[in-house]
Amino acid sequence: MNRVAVSRIENLNMAAPAPLRPHAMSVAALGRLLTTDLQHGLSADQVRERQKAYGPNALPESRGPGFWTVLMDQFKDFMVLVLLGATVVSFALGEIGDALTILSIVLLNAALGSVQEFRAERSLQALKRLSAPECRVVRGGREQVIPARDLVPGDLVRVEAGDRVPADLRLLETFGLECEEASLTGESLPVSKRADWLGRGSEAIGDRINCLFMGTTVTRGRATGVVFATGRQTQIGEIAGMLADAQEPPTPLQLRLEQLGKGLLAAAALTVTAVFIAGVAQGRPILDMFLTGVSLAVAAIPEGLPAVVTIALALGVQRMIRRNGIVRHLPAVETLGCVTTICSDKTGTLTENQMTVTRIWLPDGSELRVEGSGYAPYGRIQNASGKPVSLADQDDGPAMPPVSLELLSQVAVFCNHAEVQEDPEQGWVAVGDPTEAALLVLAHKAGASRAVWQRQYRLVAEIPFDSDRRRMSVAVRRPDGGIRVLVKGAPEAVLPLCHTYLPSPAPASGVGTFTGLRPLRPADRQRCWSANTTMARAALRVLALAYRDLPASALPAVKSMDAEMMEHELTLIGLVGMIDPPRPQAVAAIRTARRAGIRPIMVTGDHLETARAIASQIGLADGTAPALTGPEVENFNDAELQQAVAMTSVFARVAPRHKLRIVKALKAQGQVVAMTGDGVNDAPAVQEADIGISMGRAGTEVTKEASDMVLADDNFATIVAAIEEGRAIYDNIRKFIRYLLSCNAGEVITMFVAALAGWPLPLVPIQILWMNLVTDGLPAVALGVEPPEPGTMDRPPRPPAEGVFARGLGWRVLGRGLVIALSTLAVFALALRGSGNPLAASNLLRAQTMAFHTLVFSQLFFVFQCRSERASVFTLPLLGNPSLLAAVTVSAGMQLVTTYVPRLASYFHVVPLSSTDWQIVFLGAIWPLALDALGQLIRAFLLAVGGKGQRLLATTNPNPWLGSTR
Repeated sequence: MNRVAVSRIENLNMAAPAPLRPHAMSVAALGRLLTTDLQHGLSADQVRERQKAYGPNALPESRGPGFWTVLMDQFKDFMVLVLLGATVVSFALGEIGDALTILSIVLLNAALGSVQEFRAERSLQALKRLSAPECRVVRGGREQVIPARDLVPGDLVRVEAGDRVPADLRLLETFGLECEEASLTGESLPVSKRADWLGRGSEAIGDRINCLFMGTTVTRGRATGVVFATGRQTQIGEIAGMLADAQEPPTPLQLRLEQLGKGLLAAAALTVTAVFIAGVAQGRPILDMFLTGVSLAVAAIPEGLPAVVTIALALGVQRMIRRNGIVRHLPAVETLGCVTTICSDKTGTLTENQMTVTRIWLPDGSELRVEGSGYAPYGRIQNASGKPVSLADQDDGPAMPPVSLELLSQVAVFCNHAEVQEDPEQGWVAVGDPTEAALLVLAHKAGASRAVWQRQYRLVAEIPFDSDRRRMSVAVRRPDGGIRVLVKGAPEAVLPLCHTYLPSPAPASGVGTFTGLRPLRPADRQRCWSANTTMARAALRVLALAYRDLPASALPAVKSMDAEMMEHELTLIGLVGMIDPPRPQAVAAIRTARRAGIRPIMVTGDHLETARAIASQIGLADGTAPALTGPEVENFNDAELQQAVAMTSVFARVAPRHKLRIVKALKAQGQVVAMTGDGVNDAPAVQEADIGISMGRAGTEVTKEASDMVLADDNFATIVAAIEEGRAIYDNIRKFIRYLLSCNAGEVITMFVAALAGWPLPLVPIQILWMNLVTDGLPAVALGVEPPEPGTMDRPPRPPAEGVFARGLGWRVLGRGLVIALSTLAVFALALRGSGNPLAASNLLRAQTMAFHTLVFSQLFFVFQCRSERASVFTLPLLGNPSLLAAVTVSAGMQLVTTYVPRLASYFHVVPLSSTDWQIVFLGAIWPLALDALGQLIRAFLLAVGGKGQRLLATTNPNPWLGSTR
């Protein structure tokens, strides 16, 4: 882009004089100013130049804390400050070695904590980028979908109902456009917008009705506009600098863990005080007991737990992303594991959303078959005898009345915003609504050309489709100057408006209209409804097509979009039936959901018989199962609806308001509901659901913003996969809570019992701090990436009110803590008793070394048992979690280095051990694991015995002391 063009746009984006304001400029003048092609958009070279010049189309946002800020925050913790104070005291008393060792451990802990928190923060930022909005642009004459942040001034943007406006736009054409601008102007009611209005230059923001502004929402209609301001230069960008980014609120689990941390702090304070008092009373140095108390407090409090929880949530969410589920809010991860009901749309979620017209039914009773599949514009239309029919065949005597084919293709072309493009990798793909893409392909197969029709007929008005009207109407100017209204929609919405139909053949009047129309009698209507039902039972989506010709004098009323006048006394053209095959994954996903105690429900706007046919094909419900329609839902009161939803799995012809009532009825029964939605009117139901799910491909930006999760592939199987991941994430959080708290309990109980018994302390302060580093760090984080266990989807959903310590977790923590402590104390006592003089310095040092290693390796062995609450470690593949294996290997290596590097050994107050000592250490550390193995042998024996043995096995409860399960 040349410097002149850049300068022009800079002037426009700044406080320009009134004549340069976009709302007061003609479209042609603005196009020249922006040096853009208002038909084909910018070229690739222009886009690259402008992206360099203006940067991303993004509002100012506060950046997350940098690594060094996170690192310095580690030293604001009270316990860390106490340790640093102890380091200073040690220096002052000449204990240089102890002081340096404590300082090193504090710095290592701070570095590990910083890496964890920084990684968690970066993961959350990555999630934000994944859920960033997209928009439709025309570049180089092709429509494409791009991230909104990639827009530049001069881009042509298309918006429709449900879209969030991605930048400041000057409108080029509008069709029934209304926009809600409350976020910018405070006006709560939608504002009508027009491209042909021209301002004087002094109008306020809310009065510039030929412009759309970034951040506002299109509530009705559609439009094309040219971008004149992006990012900071937009109207909302000028005030965005005063706004801070909304922070992700803590999840309910994080809040519960915060309360848990406060409780543990109080308990640790009491325990540490008791140890300190007991030690001083036994004549031990006050400084030693002070350091012991502080070290023990550091070990007892799992200060890394919040960061580990955040990392587990973020890493789990990234796993979901790989399975095409993008979670927008972290609390949704917890709720996913509780879902009991999935209310899913049919089209595109349970089906492939690859529409193909396969049948055409005409009011005279004749039917045509359409060849081909997908969006490839190849194939023929054939009559009952197999003869091809096409507009191109008219000279040879067509097998179908050319008038019907002509009108059908006009509706297919003009009641249409989609495009079909050939992608080098994916083949022919739809850009826009798949139903409209299928109609476009049908027109091509009929021998019609969109470009030819658009040259002959000019679009003058449009009444957009919405979920309440269930139809779309456009008006075009005929070559003779008259007006033709073209209508498509659900048969229930179009057939009642039709009063006539085209006979076969239908003669033309010579002035672009058709004569000989016949009245649509009750018998004819019954024939239409029968054809509709027949196609619906064959799992076809059915649309009715109709038209009406008006004189040129009707143009003013048409431009005012008088729906009553435009859609009055229509002439029926025919019905088209299109197939949307069920997704192959849907059948298995429904089976998995039911096995997991989750009830799938179909909630669709399609015909009842179509919904039933698809439900039967995918195994959601058989043909005799109860099914309800939207009007029936409308007639129920709340109590009746609650009874109905309990036994109905298929809802058809449902409007968004019905979806909202269905969700509320299910929630009133205590169900945890996931609801899918795509249209702008679905947002209330999506927001009301416990888990709102929007469609990544077909969903509007408004619905995406209201949702908790976005399906990147619009696939029902992805919902089930996300629920599995949600369960696995919650399981993993429980696993490392179990691990951390059990290990911390073991350390505290060891020191507490030894102090009360009057024994020498099994550990010195530096050893406690080191142990906290090597056992609480890498292994705990590695548990957070444990893949879902086999059988995750073979158990019922978790109750939403379930506490962190539910299902006996608290007893397991306490029991395993006691086992670790007793093992350590036993090894310590054995070492003291077998060494001659227990109080000799060398003997005490050896016993403390053995206790130190026993405690550390007990925890490293225990982490493998924490991989599952339901299965033995020996039933899980060793390499199922390579991260955990690596973490334990590194931690074990670090532990051995403290003993066998002489300089470090003196700092950590340890001595090398004999092979016999190591045998005792490993026996004390590994015996719970060996007992678990014995339990597996007994289990295998009982299963082999069968009958009585299996009944005995079924009554065997998990061992809370050892952590093994039945």
